[in-house]
Amino acid sequence: MPAGRSQSFPWFHSSRQKPRRWPLALRFIKGSVHAAIVGPLIFYTLFTVLIVFLDDHLNISLGVPSNVTPSLSIVVGLLLVFRNSSSYERFWGGRQDVGHIVSSVRNLSRYFLLCGPNDSDEDRQDTEKVVKVLIGMLYAMRSSLREDWGVPHPDEDPDYNSLLPPGVQGHEKWGVALPLELSFFIEKYIRKGNKRGNFQAPQASMLTSQLNAIVDAYGHMETIMLTPIPVCYQIHMKQVLSLYCLFLPFSIVDDWKWVSVPIVALIAFTLYGIESIGQEIENPFGLDRNDIKMDSIIQDARQEVLVLLECWKQGKEDHFI
Repeated sequence: MPAGRSQSFPWFHSSRQKPRRWPLALRFIKGSVHAAIVGPLIFYTLFTVLIVFLDDHLNISLGVPSNVTPSLSIVVGLLLVFRNSSSYERFWGGRQDVGHIVSSVRNLSRYFLLCGPNDSDEDRQDTEKVVKVLIGMLYAMRSSLREDWGVPHPDEDPDYNSLLPPGVQGHEKWGVALPLELSFFIEKYIRKGNKRGNFQAPQASMLTSQLNAIVDAYGHMETIMLTPIPVCYQIHMKQVLSLYCLFLPFSIVDDWKWVSVPIVALIAFTLYGIESIGQEIENPFGLDRNDIKMDSIIQDARQEVLVLLECWKQGKEDHFI
């Protein structure tokens, strides 16, 4: 942590605070895809051992012309490039959506606190409630994308539960996502401000556009989660990788003999590792180390907005001007 920073600071949870103990090149467990490729790696290594053993002990050569391998290499390379680029595009698109949602929550919170209907105690309570609902939408979206349905019990997730409107039950068992339901509370508040004259028609329209941006970004994240890579592509990808790794020992056994074993193992490790990375990041909303750190981002946004809300409740909003 840089000097001068204590307790908390912007991006406290979502920024890296601890130096890495080991270089990434020496990491084989946490954050890696090695566990997913152990099976194929062992299989192709043993298969190559068998081919080299038979080639050494039989009177016939199992080697084949090596000029076929470059053609297969081009095909495998193109498939892997497309696979990983499309997966990273989904990852980056999901991260951008999270950023857009947080930005909209910031904008709406600021506007509600400074320009909302706050003439009476009841109005101020409504403003506080709607600002908390904005943060609650972040939690609701996170839970929905992880298929964690329903309103949490206060003992299970008090941080999340305390942000929801009193008595909200949720209608997810009827097919209505909780983030969409919470957006009704916010839209109702905007309409109230418009009727009371706090939000003029252009301002109310702008606020509704910000709310629509949240719902649109959430819909895009749903699309990423619910649209896997087409199965026909996955099948062909697996088949081409298998064909290449099975053919490779025959094409190098005459030249490399027992050295073929580590060569094939290294190539299988590389190719299947790249393919597994694509699988790992194509749905970035889970709890894996390689997923978007949604919990940390939400914690930072919550801290940010609640501090502003507390200052507003104490009449100290001028300190931010």
